[in-house]
Parts: sequence; structure tokens; C-alpha cells
Amino acid sequence: MEIFKPGETVEGYRVMAEVGRGAASVIYAVQDPKTKQVWAMKHVVKESEKDDRFIEQAEYEYQIGSKLVHPALRKIERLITRKPGFLSKPNEVFMIMELVDGQSVERQRPKYLDEALDIFEKVAQALHYMHTKGYVHADMKPNNIMVDAQRTVKVIDLGQSCAIGTVKKRIQGTPDYIAPEQVHRRPITAKTDVYNLGATMYWAFTNHFVPTALGRGDSLVGHIDDTLLEKPKRLIEINKRIPEIIDNLVMSCVEVEPARRPDSMSVVADRLNLIRGKILAEMELRKSGSFRRVED
Repeated sequence: MEIFKPGETVEGYRVMAEVGRGAASVIYAVQDPKTKQVWAMKHVVKESEKDDRFIEQAEYEYQIGSKLVHPALRKIERLITRKPGFLSKPNEVFMIMELVDGQSVERQRPKYLDEALDIFEKVAQALHYMHTKGYVHADMKPNNIMVDAQRTVKVIDLGQSCAIGTVKKRIQGTPDYIAPEQVHRRPITAKTDVYNLGATMYWAFTNHFVPTALGRGDSLVGHIDDTLLEKPKRLIEINKRIPEIIDNLVMSCVEVEPARRPDSMSVVADRLNLIRGKILAEMELRKSGSFRRVED
């Protein structure tokens, strides 16, 4: 893949810096010379037949993302495609997106309960908005939640997003956060995001992973019988600082059976808001602004 250098002009945008890399992509900070607006540009190139899926994911990410407008979802502005021939499929795409400043939750776990609850409530609200529009994120994990110094939250990476009810042709998801129905290629629903977010919160509060149906080596665990899955320990068994009301919510989100999870992401957001209010009242905030810590 060609790597662009600062100062180069690509598809009408001036490259400022490289800001990240993916499996078959490079992301740059770029500027529109006409408006002076700074964007992120995701460059995806097909270098072999197996890279078709990365091109397709970028195209589908644009199709979904361009329809969504929410303060906690990264805005996707434009998709530029290049084709080797008039009737050919694209072999190179440039996706213009909102440039998100900050750190992922994976790189910087929230230190305080108030901070964590605030972040996850905003994520839940963004996911609920997606669900009202008919889509599921389907890859919610700490690396896809960005938070800046002002605690602005952005959910990123819609590359595995799909319409509610989709049955995917292959297993897609991140092993440590994947829901059983994703592993067994059952319909993907709003409750799939509930599980993914629950597994994300479990890790954030405990620094441990929920046992999922897809092992660390991408091996299938338990086959189609989810009752064989190892049950996760309760959060309060791992981290005694976690209040029981948080433990109860997270454990309900990671239930193997979707019907046993909260009814909607809106319910999750409301419960996070209620829990945060109770904890703040209980803690009687000190003048220094310190909060109960997540860590032991």
C-alpha cells in the first residue's frame, strides 16, 4: 500500500499526518484546502483477493454511517472510490470521517466509577439511536470508544455494523466481547450490542474478560450448546469496590440467552444514569472533586 507523506495532496485533501493503521488500511489527518476543515481519511487498498472484504466493509460503513447523526457517533462525510476499469469493482477507497481526538477506553481505562458510568451511558445512548434507525454496531469494544480530555465520547468503527436481524455469512466480532449469537451465526439484534457493551463494561470494571463462545485463538467453544460456556465470575468477586447495582446490570447484559438481557439499550442507558446518580449522592463529593476509584 502506498503511504502518503505530510504535504501531499490526495483526492483534493492535503495530508497532515498519519494517525493510525488497520488490517488493510491507513488513517490520516487531512485538511480540505477550500474550507480549512480537518478530517480523518481512511485509505483502504485491495492488494489481494482476500482484501475484498475490507473494501466491502468500508463501503458498508459509509452506507450506514452517512445516515446517522448523533453527538456520540463519529460522523462519516464522504466516500471516494477508485476502480481499475469502468465495470470493475472498487480496488481502493478513501473514506472521509470526523477526526476524533482522544484515547480509546482500551488504552486508557476509566479510573473512577463516575467517569466510567458517564462514558458508558453516552455509548448506550448512541447505540440506542442506531437501533432506532434499524442498525446494530455489532463490534462494541473498548477500542471502539474514544474519549477526549473534556470527556466527549465518540463511538467509532462501523465496519461490522448491519441491519437489525442480519444473519452474517461468516463469524464477525472480537473474541473477548463477541455475543453467542454472533459466533453461531444467528440473527444480529439490538441485544447483541447489549452483550458486547456488557462485556466491555465487565473488562473496564474488572480488567478481566467475559468467557465467550469464541476463544482467544478464534476457536469455537461449546459448539452450538451455549450451556457449556464457562460462567463469568460476578464483578464483585473480582473487584470489591464495584457496587452491587453495577454488578447486577453488567451481569444481566452478558447473559447467554438474549431474552434474559435488558429489553433495550435505552433501558441500559437509563439504568446507568440512575446508578451514577445514586453513587454520586452516596459518595457526597469532596471539594477536591475526587471520586471512588474503579481499581482495587
